[in-house]
Amino acid sequence: MTTSVKKQKRTLTGKVVSTKMAKTIVVVVERTKIHPRYHKRYKTSQHYKVHNEKEQFQIGDQVSFVECRPLSKDKRWRVLPAQSQK
Repeated sequence: MTTSVKKQKRTLTGKVVSTKMAKTIVVVVERTKIHPRYHKRYKTSQHYKVHNEKEQFQIGDQVSFVECRPLSKDKRWRVLPAQSQK
């Protein structure tokens, strides 16, 4: 007997840094961490390739995106609709 449990999908927010690919944007997410020993704060950033079906976002826009099934080799995220903010 198997039970299916729905996992909560991760939602992230970041800034668009590239729109050079067709139906794909590159979003950078910056996080602030605290060093475990020295307790100093520092920034880390990570780039995500996000599916942008309608190609409605431009460089500099803030977007929210959510986890989804694999869409290509690197693309596992899609943009949440109606999130266009500057």
